Amino acid sequence: MTIKNFGSRVASIWEGLRPETRKMLVGALGSKDKPFTFPTRKFYYDAHSDLELSRLLSALDEQSAATNTLLESTKKREIEQLADACAALLEAQTGSAEVFIQLAERYLERNDFKGLDSLSDKLAERFLPIEIAEIIRQTDSAPIRAIAFETLALMPISRLASILEDSAYYEIAVNALEQQAFEFGSEEAREILMEAGILDDSRID
Repeated sequence: MTIKNFGSRVASIWEGLRPETRKMLVGALGSKDKPFTFPTRKFYYDAHSDLELSRLLSALDEQSAATNTLLESTKKREIEQLADACAALLEAQTGSAEVFIQLAERYLERNDFKGLDSLSDKLAERFLPIEIAEIIRQTDSAPIRAIAFETLALMPISRLASILEDSAYYEIAVNALEQQAFEFGSEEAREILMEAGILDDSRID
């Protein structure tokens, strides 16, 4: 695998990677003489690595889409292999709304609903309520918004109520609390909505 053959943008981003980020990718790819498998152990990386991997994934997917001739089939396969390694590392660790949207859109483009379900599970496991709300705020994708809203609606009330105080996410929080109150019959959610002046006695059964 020769990175410089993957296009100038990919090569430039690769050259700018920090050594630890590049090491993670090389480790994820494994030996070129063996079938590609993802490592089972988790890698630690920070928000900077999140950004690096996200940028590289975007460039790789763009280059893969532009590489369609039969003569370039080997290069396309290698690009996709590296892109899948980027995506796997991001999915294993990220808590970023932007990266979640990027990965979810990638699964949707490939009609990989099993992968999307697995990614969706990470929201409740790892993401803060404010990041889930940010996903809803940033994306126009109906499936991704639905996943994020469903995750918020299933969160403990105490965690969900914490984003009511942020004006950027107020309506999102109200929507999720109302779903808990009326669809799931949560008295705690109703009380919070009443205390916030959002719900009055006339809407209580």
